[in-house]
Amino acid sequence: MDESVRAQIETHLSHLDGLIRRGRQIRDTLTTGASNPRVIAETRAWQEHCGTTINQLSGGSKAHWLARSFSNAFLMRTKDGRAAEGVPPDEIVKRLLDVLDQAVASLSGMSESGVVSGAPSELSSAPSDAGARRRFEFIHNPELRPVVEQAYSDSRRALEQQEYDVALRTSCGILEAIVTDALEHMGLKALASSGSPAGKIGDWSFETRLAVAEKAGLIRGGCARLPTIARTYRDRSDADGLKARVSERDARQTGQVLNVVIRDLDPGR
Repeated sequence: MDESVRAQIETHLSHLDGLIRRGRQIRDTLTTGASNPRVIAETRAWQEHCGTTINQLSGGSKAHWLARSFSNAFLMRTKDGRAAEGVPPDEIVKRLLDVLDQAVASLSGMSESGVVSGAPSELSSAPSDAGARRRFEFIHNPELRPVVEQAYSDSRRALEQQEYDVALRTSCGILEAIVTDALEHMGLKALASSGSPAGKIGDWSFETRLAVAEKAGLIRGGCARLPTIARTYRDRSDADGLKARVSERDARQTGQVLNVVIRDLDPGR
């Protein structure tokens, strides 16, 4: 990928991350101070910043999927689908955070591309379009590549079909597979200086593999955003009620973390 495009993507992701962190702070404040004039002013200022960012990423088009998602965040729908007024401020913030998460997922899932209207051209399509073109040439085991590529497509499809438990499980499986591949390529001897435990890498827990990969510098700190339910995905089954507990946010956030780790492991993309 051209370095200027990569730099622009990183800039957008960093800005979005800041907006998301600020939005979460505002959401928490609104639970107790929704009528506070200062809180109201801060909320409106944050919403305006979100709007400016979404407009940039949408290329100024109100018909863009991201721009439509932003507008819909302010609407309350009746049972028959008509727009209604009176969306609570904290609910609007929650919805806008979801929109920002979608933007992060789309940027993180970009393949090599150019730049249009000051924003990566991949955002002219929905997030799933970018995900469908994902390739995994950086995986060292050639037999693993087609398996992971298919699994990635399956995870995006499951998310679109609202099968959040399947999407989360599949994303976690991909994450574990690509991190394990990177660890095995580096080798136990080299990993020893990063505090790796004894025994085969295949015997390590999911959490241990992520922690060692981060200490070894293979990945950065993106896994800190991995939901708790994703961290323990191998220890749960449908009998434990995993399917009932996986939310859309859990599934989407897990997919976003996966895309961040992919970027870490494939720096030349």
